[in-house]
Parts: sequence; structure tokens; C-alpha cells
Amino acid sequence: MTCDACIKDISGALSDLPDIQETSFSLPTQLLTTTGTTPPSTIISTIQSTGRPAILRGSGSANSAAVCILETPPPSPPSVPEPSPVRGLARLIQLSDRLTMLDMTLTGLPKGTYSASMRQTGDISAGAASMGGIFIGPDGNRNGELGRLEVDERGRGALVGEVDWRVWEMVGRGILVENAGEDKEREGVVIGVVARSAGVWENEKVICGCSGKTVWEEREEMVGRGML
Repeated sequence: MTCDACIKDISGALSDLPDIQETSFSLPTQLLTTTGTTPPSTIISTIQSTGRPAILRGSGSANSAAVCILETPPPSPPSVPEPSPVRGLARLIQLSDRLTMLDMTLTGLPKGTYSASMRQTGDISAGAASMGGIFIGPDGNRNGELGRLEVDERGRGALVGEVDWRVWEMVGRGILVENAGEDKEREGVVIGVVARSAGVWENEKVICGCSGKTVWEEREEMVGRGML
């Protein structure tokens, strides 16, 4: 954002989203803050539809957000790795004591129907085989099936919904997305480990301390790897 015209364009685009209650813009800091229950992926894609790039800097309150990078499992036996095994991203934002928003996007998968589930562990050393069964909670009364989604001809799919979990119950566990049809070949499976992510105002990073790249350079890499 560089001027009032940018704010007007973005504000106009976001006004079409029914679940955004409030927006606040800051040109000096290049930050936009929204209040509501619209999935982050929808907000980002709406901003990008105006021709402007966008980065999510935080969501939810402290300790109420998590993220899971979804990748293809390592080959067995080991071979030359793929240029980029990343196939998507799942964001988790706790809305209330036992209600969490799931915002999952996938890319680069064969067309078809897929099912997503929370697994007992985050051990992905042997792919899906080491992640255990579907996690149904310590008392066995929770639903670890996160839902189904359709991947289109472009290899893209999305799953947005609400799950009956607290974020801290999912951190450290794995998410498995697999082909829901009869053909469960390896290319139809992606896995990841849920990790805590920044809440609103918890991420002030401008340059990554590990890579030395700016957040915008990192964004370009994420776009290329299918994470945005």
C-alpha cells in the first residue's frame, strides 16, 4: 500500500466479504488489520485480486493459532528428493474454547476427492505409516476427521470449516490428507506437523534471522512452492 487509492481499492474488495466486521489500515507500517471470521486465505486472495501482494503477519490471539505445512512423504527407499515437496498449507485459528477454524489450501495434487484427518502423532519419519491412526482425543470421544475436499484439474483444492478442537490439543500432532478414492497412490498423499504460529501483533519480523531474506522475498518463495 502506497497511498489512499490503495486503501480504497482494498477496502472496496474486502467489503464484499460478509464475515469481516472491521478493517483498519496503516500506510506507514503497511499493515491491514481485520476483525471477523473470514478465513485468512480468502482475505489474502481478495487483496491479491486488486493486484497487490499480501502476507499474513498473525491471526487470532496469543497461543490461539497454528499452522501446518503439507508436503509429499519422503520416498521409500530414499532417492533424489523433489525440487519442492510442499503441496499446501493448513491454518488453524481458535475462535472459542472448543471451536477452531480450519483453513486449508492444496496445490499440485492429482484431480480427485481427498480426506483430511488429525493423526495421533507428528512423527512423519516414515510418512503416514508412523503417524498413527486418527486422533480421537484421550477419552476417545472426539472427531479427528477434518473433512473432505475436491482437487480440480489445476491441482488446487481448499477446505474451510470448523473443528471441535483447541489449538494446543493439535500442536505437535500430524495432519494427513489422502486420496479418498480406491486408488491411494503415493502422489495422492500429503502430510505435515501442526506447529504454533503467531497471533495478531506477535510477528514484527521484517528480515528472517535464518535466511537473511525480507518477508516479501520469502513470500515469493512460498508462492513458488505452492504455500500461497
